[in-house]
Amino acid sequence: MSKQIFHDPDPEETKDWLDSLEGVIKNEGNQKTDYLLSELTQTARNKGVTTSPGVISPYINTTIVDTSAVIPPEESLIARNVSAFVRWNAMVMVAKANAEGKGLGGHIASYSSSSAIYEVGFNWFFKGPEAEHGADMIYFQGHSSPGMYARAFTEGRLSEEQLNHFRQETGGNGLSSYPHPYLMPEFWQFPTVSMGLGPSMAIYQARFMKYLDSRGLKKNGDRKVWVFMGDGESDEPESLAALSLASREKLDNLIFVVNCNLQRLDGPVRGNGKIIQELEGKFRGAGWNVIKVIWGTEWDSILEKDTKGMLLQKLANMVDGEFQTLQARGPAYLREKLFSGDAYLESLIEGKTDKDLWQLSRGGHDPRKIYQAFHAASNQKGVPTVILFNTIKGFGMGSGEGAMGAHNLKHMEEKDLLAFRDHFHVPIDDEQAKNMVFIKPDPESKEGKFLARRREMMGGPVPYRYKDSEKLTVPTMKSFEDMVASTGERELSTTMAFVRLLTKLVKDKNIGERVVPIVSDEARTFGMEGLFRQIGIYAPDGQLYEPVDKESFLWYREDKKGQILEEGISEAGAMSSWIAAATSYANHQVSMVPFFIFYSIFGFQRVGDFIWAAGDSRAKGFLMGATAGRTTLNGEGLQHEDGHGLLLASTLPTCQAYDPTFSYELAVIIQDGMKRMYEDNENIFYYITLMNENYTHPEMPKGAEEGIKKGAYLFKKAKKNKNPVVQLMGSGTILREVIAAAELLSKDFGVESDIWSILGVNELHRDGVEAERYNLTHPEDEAKVPYLTKSMEGHDGPVVISTDYLRAYPEQIRRLIPNEKVTILGTDGFGRSDFREALRKFFEVDRYYIAVAALKGLADEGTIPVKKVSEAIKKYAIDVDKPNPLLS
Repeated sequence: MSKQIFHDPDPEETKDWLDSLEGVIKNEGNQKTDYLLSELTQTARNKGVTTSPGVISPYINTTIVDTSAVIPPEESLIARNVSAFVRWNAMVMVAKANAEGKGLGGHIASYSSSSAIYEVGFNWFFKGPEAEHGADMIYFQGHSSPGMYARAFTEGRLSEEQLNHFRQETGGNGLSSYPHPYLMPEFWQFPTVSMGLGPSMAIYQARFMKYLDSRGLKKNGDRKVWVFMGDGESDEPESLAALSLASREKLDNLIFVVNCNLQRLDGPVRGNGKIIQELEGKFRGAGWNVIKVIWGTEWDSILEKDTKGMLLQKLANMVDGEFQTLQARGPAYLREKLFSGDAYLESLIEGKTDKDLWQLSRGGHDPRKIYQAFHAASNQKGVPTVILFNTIKGFGMGSGEGAMGAHNLKHMEEKDLLAFRDHFHVPIDDEQAKNMVFIKPDPESKEGKFLARRREMMGGPVPYRYKDSEKLTVPTMKSFEDMVASTGERELSTTMAFVRLLTKLVKDKNIGERVVPIVSDEARTFGMEGLFRQIGIYAPDGQLYEPVDKESFLWYREDKKGQILEEGISEAGAMSSWIAAATSYANHQVSMVPFFIFYSIFGFQRVGDFIWAAGDSRAKGFLMGATAGRTTLNGEGLQHEDGHGLLLASTLPTCQAYDPTFSYELAVIIQDGMKRMYEDNENIFYYITLMNENYTHPEMPKGAEEGIKKGAYLFKKAKKNKNPVVQLMGSGTILREVIAAAELLSKDFGVESDIWSILGVNELHRDGVEAERYNLTHPEDEAKVPYLTKSMEGHDGPVVISTDYLRAYPEQIRRLIPNEKVTILGTDGFGRSDFREALRKFFEVDRYYIAVAALKGLADEGTIPVKKVSEAIKKYAIDVDKPNPLLS
């Protein structure tokens, strides 16, 4: 990581250059200096000189020259005393949760390493909900959650009973393991732990703040988005995936804080390297302002004496594994490793005892350095900032400090409890320490008054989440009359039907400006280009070029006030934007209606973790899975055909999933969804599949609306005659194959069919679960009958279900069907490239397989002879010896 030492043949000439540079800094400022250095570097490169990268600075603190960046002297000692209360309560809470064999887990070491960082933020930088422009949005590091609970308890926001129920939630008065808005909707703003999702969501949250501001919906002001993460989390690809977007869009409202305690869960992050230097290179290379806080104040005088740069060179050449060992071995080892054996290095610490050396703190434990860094970051303009703090994992935890197993430390021995108390000046006696009592300052004490005063000055409690949302007036079904009518001879896909509906919504006088169309680069594929000219694509700098299609009617228009968010080829980025919009009601008190349209395969499969986080965030909005199903997308094949998205959607409790076939179904679902989310204030979101297959759409059957919402309705009733009757069910694009199968059965075999659209299998399953649960716990009451079971009363005959998804998807409702014989057809197996007709034949879900399955059901119950089934197999040219698509 460090540069090789260059033996300068002419130091005087070098000094002249440096003196000139200092003159420029003094007389013309930082901006001109940076410009000159850039020009010099580029000229050298143009002449063939291989220059240093220029993104890695020496292994020392970033110089901050603002003399006003100082903790008020009268508050410094009081703040230290307050932090002692918080540190102690955080440690005790986790230790108690694991006492007496409870084994509930939790983390002490992560918060211990970052406590000073958080405390400076709470006291002087984190704005609360009553601040002028609203609360800062803070993505707390998940493993540090005990510290946030301890702080809230010390402020009087949480009770001792709640702290005693850390990670014990089922009784209703516990605290969640990590930040979970779903579980603590008035406390946590964002779900953050592991997987690297928080940093990505935060970047797009900061961008969404600018979007709201540019569109005149909510002033940004001085609100900040703070992201706290560990250096180990930077290994997660999502953590650093959107750095360039943050700098490109000048997100100076964004501050990353990386706690570099140099240790993952099991050991060093970069045992053979230097994670701080590596992260500096990544962030600076992406255009961020980088502040490094490596050494505490006690190091300043030693480093200033190092005029030869020998100590600095030694520190630069050490790897992180060595720094971890330094802390674990004690002051004598530190003296030997850094200073012994060289008269010059020894002179740097002349007169210092081992105790003095052990006072040499890391920068992330020094409130003075932390305050300077936060002050500089808060006042940075034009670019986002990252602060890299050097800390010690398990700081102050006695024998656990800096140890390999620090992350998993959940118990504290008696000697360590007393050492912890003494280290942080915790105001308790030995007996209280051994009994691990919770403590808080007297409200009338200096500490109690300081806490109350600082939080009032900062605008109230942090973290804090608004639970209720602004209600919107959504369009009624009357606004979508054309979508519930027949299209006649006109053929269109449900994707195009959705675009028509979206076009109506953005024009709506009540909610039009609140609609947020989001697409990850394929708007034209989904037929959305008509919206480009109408509402524009958001671009903070406007359109700085003339688009190549300017002469066309539907030209590509970027605008500072653009309404569409087009992310580029990043489903994760688009999903992060959707989450920001879908939680705007809580984080900005402005309800937005986001629609994210994407290839369905790139939804729950590719960004499923983000969608899970959306559920945790109590998100509201619509996810539109286009080209859904395993056979609807012509020619694309295995990596693009989705036969399992709806099944994955069933795993999210707040996700309402539907697979509509016709435009009237789509209109009913979206209108009802908007009403439930934005008028009735339900904390749910929708996943709706769309297809690119063109066909005619019938008029909505009379009385179907309620069944569409619940997930199933009778699309067409069988003719009344003495012919055998079957029940045919389907959804999405395959419902049309079901309709065609009914015609074949009637024409070729005299069999009539009730045709059911089961567009909401997941909702039918949940309705069944609720009925079953009630009946289990209320055995003497009148039994509840699931909606689907009740709907099918009097509809006899074998049942055939065919969908474009895995059999496991409709299997969820088999038990709810009262009919004895149920056959399920599905698209199990990997996708293939081919025509739709060929794919449906390959997966055995087309009209011919449906017809044969219906006849087999009738034969099994003795209604028709078995030879009729063989006759159909021959008539429809079904290859009975072809390989099973699941295994082939």
